[in-house]
Amino acid sequence: MFRLFSAIFVLALTSAAQAQQPSTIYGCVDASGHRYYTNVKSDAEGKKCTVVQREVSVVPAQTPAPRRESASGSSQASARVQQNTQKSRDEARKRILEEELDLAVKQLAVAKQRLAEQEGIREGGERNYQRVLDRLKPYQQEVERQEQNVAQLKRELSNLR
Repeated sequence: MFRLFSAIFVLALTSAAQAQQPSTIYGCVDASGHRYYTNVKSDAEGKKCTVVQREVSVVPAQTPAPRRESASGSSQASARVQQNTQKSRDEARKRILEEELDLAVKQLAVAKQRLAEQEGIREGGERNYQRVLDRLKPYQQEVERQEQNVAQLKRELSNLR
């Protein structure tokens, strides 16, 4: 009986000691150069990570200070952009969207041309029509994607006017 109790006691002490051991902490740097820490080994594999030898403290982000009212009675966060500055920003955005729309229309035309070329080709190993459909599918998907891009850009431009 004493042996059974001692074995259980030793087993409990061993598992408690293992539970108190801190897990390995990795200090990593992501592609944009920001440093982060993780204790998940799979998150650290294949990245620029090193094992952290010292203790790491994690401090929660501070809450922003409450807004103070200015002397005129309005809060500082409600600063307005001057009208001519906003107008120039809107014009620049419109110009950029129009350029993107022109490019998207050209890419749509190219995608449609490639699909038409592929539809005109019949390879010898494609006696089964499903093989033809499988070969054409990426071209059809590209046309659909370009059509969606054009539609989205047109919607954005209509929201500006």
